[in-house]
Amino acid sequence: MEKVVGTIDGDELSVEERNLLSVAYKNVIGAQRASWHIISSIEQNEESHGNENHVSSIKAYRSKIETELSSICNSIFNLHDSKLIGSTSNGDSKVFYLKMKGDYFRYLADFKTGAERKEFAQNTLSAYKAVQDIANIFYYEILNSADRACNLAKQAFDEAIAELDTLGEESYKDNTLIM
Repeated sequence: MEKVVGTIDGDELSVEERNLLSVAYKNVIGAQRASWHIISSIEQNEESHGNENHVSSIKAYRSKIETELSSICNSIFNLHDSKLIGSTSNGDSKVFYLKMKGDYFRYLADFKTGAERKEFAQNTLSAYKAVQDIANIFYYEILNSADRACNLAKQAFDEAIAELDTLGEESYKDNTLIM
């Protein structure tokens, strides 16, 4: 799929092509995520039984899966930033790509730890917020529903406020400025 998207010069993907891209990446990432969850469960089980011989091999395999997951996510981020989002003027496509980007940041946050986890969680939140902003504009400008747009904006604001205490100092400052 990456090669197919790479051949598109300035043209937007059709809905069918966009869906094929999404399904192709979902299938690949889904299998890797399932593997990661299974191997992590096995690792915890082996650790609880004190089987250190197995644990080191399992950790090495889990690390390999994490590297593959990161590679898949980086591939979609590359496509997103270099080919997809810049070539679209269609609101539906922008929402689709931003949500997709948020999903892949979420997949990374799922297995990362510490500062990396916070960073990817923040990136996820930012991508999903951008999707919600587009929805608010749609409600306001296209459907002439200022009440619905305001309700969505208030809901997003309230949810963001609730998450502020989970952020590091730098992210906290950035987010309060945006809000």
